[in-house]
Order: sequence, then structure tokens, then C-alpha cells
Amino acid sequence: MALTRDQMAIRAAQELKDGFAVNLGIGIPTLVANHIPADRKVWLHSENGLLGMGPFPWDGEEDPQIINAGKETVTIDPGGSVFDSSLSFAMIRGGHVDVAILGAMQVSRNGDIANWMIPGKRVNGMGGAMDLVSGARSVLVMMTHTTREGGPKLLDECTLPLTGKACIDMVITDLGVMRITGEGLVLEEIAPGVSLDDVRSATGTELLMPREPLAIAV
Repeated sequence: MALTRDQMAIRAAQELKDGFAVNLGIGIPTLVANHIPADRKVWLHSENGLLGMGPFPWDGEEDPQIINAGKETVTIDPGGSVFDSSLSFAMIRGGHVDVAILGAMQVSRNGDIANWMIPGKRVNGMGGAMDLVSGARSVLVMMTHTTREGGPKLLDECTLPLTGKACIDMVITDLGVMRITGEGLVLEEIAPGVSLDDVRSATGTELLMPREPLAIAV
């Protein structure tokens, strides 16, 4: 059985270490804010100028002036701060973000990412994605394993315009967890109830397996 979006967020949150500054991209990655393990303090960063972003507010407690980069209302943890976007991008470009967690439309076996444009369709712009994939110390992608039409999003080579080349370290999908190494795409974990054949048939590139994949613990 494929993971839900919240289960994907729980698994992604397990990768975060105490004291990390972490940027959450638009879409599925924003859910990670609700699943940070209680035993660690993580400073969530938003490129519109917020460090110390908390979980989404309860209904009725929203403040329209406190938003993330996707214009969703969020909260601010004790000790958090707000500042202008130029300082926020200076943090990113200066290498002060430990992990960026981004959504994607395609990822290649060598870690290229396409996540900002489909030719012929209207887009609002790249936002901070290009800066994040080049400035963050580590980049993790969260996405569904296939498109709505069932086509693979993990490929030998991306066919959409690239956001960055050879910059992705890890991919978490609703079917599995993969790390990108110099040899290629390594399947490390599989969603409970999902078979190896299921993952292979939904993937558009070779999956390497130096050992038997573990079941994802969520």
C-alpha cells in the first residue's frame, strides 16, 4: 500500500538532525513541519523571510501576515525571527541551510531535478528552487512516484527544463526511499505492502540494490 502524504512527511522528518536549518518547498514538503520528532529542535526556514517556522495553525488561529513561501498561513516557534527576502536568500546562497526538502516533477538517476516548469504551461517562476539546490548542504526530494497518468518521474534523464544538475541526495516517494550515489539510484526502503516489482515497474530507470530493501518505518 502506497504511503500517504503525511507518512512521506514523517519519513522525511526522520532525516533531520537536532539544530538543523531546514527549508521546506511548496507542496508535500510543507507537511514536514507537522512531524518534527519531539526529541530534536529543527529551525524551519522559508525563503520569503522566516526562520523558526512552526506547524500549520489550528482553524480559527490563522494570522494572514505569517505565511510560508507558498502563501499558506503558518506559525512561528519561540525564538523564531522574520526578515526580508534578501537576507533569506543570503542565508541560502551562503550555505547556511543544512537541508532543503523540495517537491519535483522529475528526478534523474544521477540527481538532476526538474521542478519548476512544464513547457507550454503557465508558471509563476522558479522561486527559490535554483538557489536552494545549489546553496543547501543537502537536498531531499518528496514526490509521488508517478504522474497522475501513471508515467514514471524517476528517469534516466529529465525531459523537462532542469532546476539543477547532480544536486539531489535522497528521494522519498509514496512507494520507497532512494539515495542517489555515484553509481546511480539505490533503493533502500519500500512502503509496507508494496512489492519490489511494483517499484520497478513504476520507475523509468535502473534501481540498484546492494542489500534487501527495508520496510519504511512510519
